[in-house]
Amino acid sequence: MDLKSKILSDYSYYLKIERAMSPNTVASYSTDIREFFEVVPTLPSEVSTKDITDYLAAKDKLSKRSQARLLSSLRSFFDWLVEEGDRKDNPCETVDSPKLGRYLPEVLSVGEVASILESVDLSSWNGKRDRAILEVLYGCGLRVSEAVNLKISHVYLEEGFVRVVGKGNKERLVPIGEIAVEAIRNYLEARPDPAEPRYDDILFLNRFGKSLSRVAMFNMVKKQAMAAGISKEISPHTFRHSFATHLIENGADLRVVQEMLGHESILTTEIYTHIDSSTWQRAILDYHPRK
Repeated sequence: MDLKSKILSDYSYYLKIERAMSPNTVASYSTDIREFFEVVPTLPSEVSTKDITDYLAAKDKLSKRSQARLLSSLRSFFDWLVEEGDRKDNPCETVDSPKLGRYLPEVLSVGEVASILESVDLSSWNGKRDRAILEVLYGCGLRVSEAVNLKISHVYLEEGFVRVVGKGNKERLVPIGEIAVEAIRNYLEARPDPAEPRYDDILFLNRFGKSLSRVAMFNMVKKQAMAAGISKEISPHTFRHSFATHLIENGADLRVVQEMLGHESILTTEIYTHIDSSTWQRAILDYHPRK
């Protein structure tokens, strides 16, 4: 193993163990750094700010969001090298991130969500599974990775909540409604036998009795949207976004939605729910004892 490969391996271990990042995030960051050093021959300890800016300039065909994510990966990597004592400075410090516009994912109306849910054919076991998945995505606002990894032992049907393991292995409790509970019960009655003991506790299985993949869940959502005649570009995340938006529209407190979604910052929740900061600022000031 050459020096760069060794450093990249150590960095990936740091992201996974010390930063407790998800496997997808670790893979994404590691790929960004690997591709950087495939182009830039300089040793990590000797990379300059010019090396960074030249590399980013060559990536001008990427969207601003992708460029910003790439710079974030590089910043993280060189911050780690500084922490490890392999560098005295981070060459990304003076590099400005691309200015990003406000990104608002597609949102479904309540009627469109109902149309998609009702489009599922419940005559087969996998139809019951797909209906349960959609009910959980919309009813609990889960990320696709959270839904894929949801365990039977973390679903408390009688009590009406699910225990979700989110980003950074942080756990949160999310209420689950009666309709979603019924959908899960119907699926569990028809759930196929797990292929191996390690899949015994995985809620959503594929036809081989193994964990359903993220890609399979994406494809299922798109298929059901087409079946319902929905022309919007949607993904599993669309249900999460719609869940949050509909809660806020119906008067739910922004902080409560933040907790349910597992957001560290309320500003992230604000973006997801189309709510201008003045809305919740005004709500706080209206009840402030020193208004």
